[in-house]
Amino acid sequence: MDQRPCPICKQTDRTVTVAESTVNENQLGQFAFASRKLPEYMHHRLLRCSRCDLLYCSPIPTANSLAREYEAAAFDSGPEARCAADTYGKLLPWIKMNLPDCDGALDIGTGDGAFLQSLLVAGFTNVIGVEPSSAPIAAADPAVRPLIRHGVFQPGLFADAQFSIVCCFQTLEHITDPLAICTEARRILKPGGAIFLIVHNRRALSAKILGRKSPIFDVEHLQLFSRTSMRNLLREAGFVQPRVGVLINRYPLRYWLRLFPMPAGGKARLIRFLDAVNFGQLPIAIPAGNMLAIGFKQKTTAVSPR
Repeated sequence: MDQRPCPICKQTDRTVTVAESTVNENQLGQFAFASRKLPEYMHHRLLRCSRCDLLYCSPIPTANSLAREYEAAAFDSGPEARCAADTYGKLLPWIKMNLPDCDGALDIGTGDGAFLQSLLVAGFTNVIGVEPSSAPIAAADPAVRPLIRHGVFQPGLFADAQFSIVCCFQTLEHITDPLAICTEARRILKPGGAIFLIVHNRRALSAKILGRKSPIFDVEHLQLFSRTSMRNLLREAGFVQPRVGVLINRYPLRYWLRLFPMPAGGKARLIRFLDAVNFGQLPIAIPAGNMLAIGFKQKTTAVSPR
């Protein structure tokens, strides 16, 4: 385990302890580090930075141990990944209008590459995904599997100004140094390019109602953001025109029930019943506590000749 300061401002002088760790490693299975899993409702020691409004964990597992956990994680959320990709893809037309071009798109934590297909349909070229887990890559559609690089996103993987858009969905909470990731994303973006993020909002109504029984409090999540902390992160990484808004997710009813805090046995029986009466796949769109954030890399300013 590694101790760390606030991942945004790198300070500890305005940090307070919110809750001690509730992690029980004996209860962590093959899906503990998988996407869209059945929640265990456990978390590491939680701290709050009143300077940045970030809720973060310290100490946290080392980067190497996390990489091993994600590499070995199972995957069973292909349908949900496609639902998410459809939702995020609907935001691409507006973003495209503000980009320098559509040549070069990167998806960090791409999973089975469902959003890569959305990028291709939207007209982006030279599309690349990066994914640390083997299982979702193996489950990827053969049409996009060659576009996925197996590994952890880190500095030096890509050239300066290689991409017009860098996407990172429901992944920034899992990263030990989100500021470093966003700063690197800015380096590899073209002038005028955009970073497109989806994260959990720790100050959303659902999180306030459920408290630490909300599925956002999870052994995987090393930090949780608010509107304020997301703007702080984007500005600290050098992005301009940061925009943060509410995201309305659309998933099958059975998936929403998987996330809801109730006894596991009763939850499983209810989901089986809904599937039996053909209601389990009923699509439900709700503002479940996620938010989108977009920032732009400063455009190059022309210098007048002397």
